[in-house]
Amino acid sequence: MSQERGNRRTRVGFVTSNKMDKTVVVRVDDLVKHSVYKKFIKRKVSCKAHDEANSCEIGDKVLIVETRPLSKDKRWRVRQVLEKAVTA
Repeated sequence: MSQERGNRRTRVGFVTSNKMDKTVVVRVDDLVKHSVYKKFIKRKVSCKAHDEANSCEIGDKVLIVETRPLSKDKRWRVRQVLEKAVTA
């Protein structure tokens, strides 16, 4: 029986590294409005995400979902690959 575990945070980002086994590094870009100057600032954060099938390549656009701690740094899991990277 598959039971949903409430609202989990999701993020969309791009894979920057897939050198580890079953782990990818995902860069998430955000635009944040400055509280005083009202100017938009680019913020980026890197998350390590679990990729069970080792299917992600560098440049792929992926959807990651928050999960329990899987290792010292891994707190996210790849839910799906939204766009595959264009390889020339």
